[in-house]
Amino acid sequence: MGNATLHSIHVHPVKALRGLSPRQAAVEPWGLAGDRRWALVDLGGRVVTQREQPRLAMAAAELLPGGGLLLSAPGRAPLTVPVPEPAAAAPAATVLIDIFGTKVEAVAACAAAHDWCSAYVGADVRLVHLDDPATRRPIDPDHALPGETVSLADGYPLLVTTLASLDALNSLLAQGEHADEGPLPMNRFRPNLVVAGTEPWAEDHWSRISVGEVVFRVAKPCGRCVVTTTDQDSAVRGREPLHTLARHRRRDGQLQFGQNLVPLGPGTVRVGDPVRVLT
Repeated sequence: MGNATLHSIHVHPVKALRGLSPRQAAVEPWGLAGDRRWALVDLGGRVVTQREQPRLAMAAAELLPGGGLLLSAPGRAPLTVPVPEPAAAAPAATVLIDIFGTKVEAVAACAAAHDWCSAYVGADVRLVHLDDPATRRPIDPDHALPGETVSLADGYPLLVTTLASLDALNSLLAQGEHADEGPLPMNRFRPNLVVAGTEPWAEDHWSRISVGEVVFRVAKPCGRCVVTTTDQDSAVRGREPLHTLARHRRRDGQLQFGQNLVPLGPGTVRVGDPVRVLT
């Protein structure tokens, strides 16, 4: 894998909304800087994603200096959302949210943000911010080292995928009964890092990699869900890639594509960086 490079970087400021593709990004212990520090929750505090609201795929959040957001979506005037006061300064603003069964303290955004998001999705939701990712949410202890935390990503700080594996998956899809749904773009899988120059499925065998100056450990393969069947431009759902993954990539009860990463130190990753397998 001597010629593998970082093909693209993807940051999703609000969980489930459209992502950004910067040329470089700072790596923090809990993920890329600005990635999934915000999320929507329902009135019961449960995190709302494209699983329940596929229309979120068409909404976007631009990161503003200082960590605030500029929200935009079809049919809605853009809205600027400031970072709320951290919980230490305004304890009353803290809300307990439920992210896939894990309880996490977060801080509610302004009322205007709640109204804007609710009007777009057609349901009562609130926008919340993870003010202290260093302490709020530990990684699943079955796949974590002591002290490792994650932002509001599904479970791990970063997700890496490879162009070669997407090509291989699309080749399999083209031979199946839903060939008309392909080829699928990489944004169906909502990765943080996309690597070029590998063999198909090479990432299955990685334990530790470096991307430029940053070293990551590979925590576990990524099990895929219905979000991957959602067209990220139209929010229309199909059958793929889950149908093809079920036939060819079922491992340990999951349909796998990509690998979850945990950074072993800070640094910056840049498009074009060399990617090396360390173990």
